[in-house]
Amino acid sequence: MTEATPENGANDPQEDTQPQGPTRAGFVALIGEPNAGKSTLLNRMVGAKVSIVTHKVQTTRARIRGVCMEGNAQIVFVDTPGIFRPRRRLDRAMVTAAWGGAADADLVVLLIEAHRGRTEGTKAIIEALKERMGDRPVALAINKIDKVKAETLLALAEEMNNAYPFAKTFMISAERGYGVDDLREWLAAELPENPWYYPEDQIADLPMRMIAAEVTREKLTLRLHEELPYQLTVETEKWEDRADGSTRIDQLVYVMRDGHKGIVLGHGGETIKSVGKAAREDLTEFLGRPVHLFLQVKVRPNWLEEKERYSEMGLDFNDGD
Repeated sequence: MTEATPENGANDPQEDTQPQGPTRAGFVALIGEPNAGKSTLLNRMVGAKVSIVTHKVQTTRARIRGVCMEGNAQIVFVDTPGIFRPRRRLDRAMVTAAWGGAADADLVVLLIEAHRGRTEGTKAIIEALKERMGDRPVALAINKIDKVKAETLLALAEEMNNAYPFAKTFMISAERGYGVDDLREWLAAELPENPWYYPEDQIADLPMRMIAAEVTREKLTLRLHEELPYQLTVETEKWEDRADGSTRIDQLVYVMRDGHKGIVLGHGGETIKSVGKAAREDLTEFLGRPVHLFLQVKVRPNWLEEKERYSEMGLDFNDGD
C-alpha cells in the first residue's frame, strides 16, 4: 500500500497511475442495519482490514472509504454506520452520516442478514430508499447465506424484490467470501467512466491515525463486551515513524466515569495490556513494520458532547441536533 502519513487522508489523483484504455471509477455505499456485515464485506472487497469489525452493533462511526481495484475499474467503498433508531447525539450523527454516504454514492448496496430476514428495520430502510434514491441503482446483497436453507433464501429474495425494485440481487457470505467476486465484478461494470480517484495501491483514504484508533477501539469492544458498549472512544495522540523502521503510537482511551476507567484497565492492568497487545499485532500486520503501542486511559465525562471528538470520527457534530 502507499505509505500514508499520520496527517494525510486521500492523495490527489495521480496521472501516472492511469492504465491504458478507458477507466471506470465511482463511489459505492454499503448500507443496512447494524451488524449486517458491512464492515466485513468492505474488508473482504479491499483485501485488508480498514473497517472495525465486531459482533456488537453500531461499531462503525465514520464513513470509512476502502479502495478496491477490479480490472480497469476503481471502486471506492463508503462503509456507513448501521442505520437504526437514533437516541443520543452520537446516534443521530451516525445515522445522518449513513444516509449522507448513500446520497453521495454512484451505487448503493443494501446488505441484510439471511437468517434475520426482512426485519422492521429493513422495512424502514426500504421506505427511506424509495424517498431518497430516485433512479439511482440499488443492489441487494443477502449476507450469511450459509446460515439458512436454499428455499428460505429464494423466498427472502422474492419478498425483498417485491418490496423494492433492486437492480440486482446477490447471495453472499462476506466472512467466507462466497459470492463476493460476482458482486465486485457487477459493481465495477456499473460504475461511470472516470479517471481513478486514488493511486492504484492505496486502499483507504482515512488518516493512519484514525485507522489505528479504530483498531484499538475494536479490541476494547471485543474485550469488554456489554460492560462499556458505546461510552468510550480512542484518540491517537502521537505518531512517530522511527529511523529503525518501527513506529511508535501513543493513544488515549477516553471513558465517561471513574468506574469505567477501572473496567478498561482491569485487575493489575491486565485488560488494557491484553487490548494493547492485540491492537499492536493487528497494526504491525497492517502497516508491515514493527509497532510500539502505548495506551493511556483518561476520564472525560462529556466527550460525547465535545465537537472535536466528532471531527476525529469523521462525523458532523451538528448532525446530532
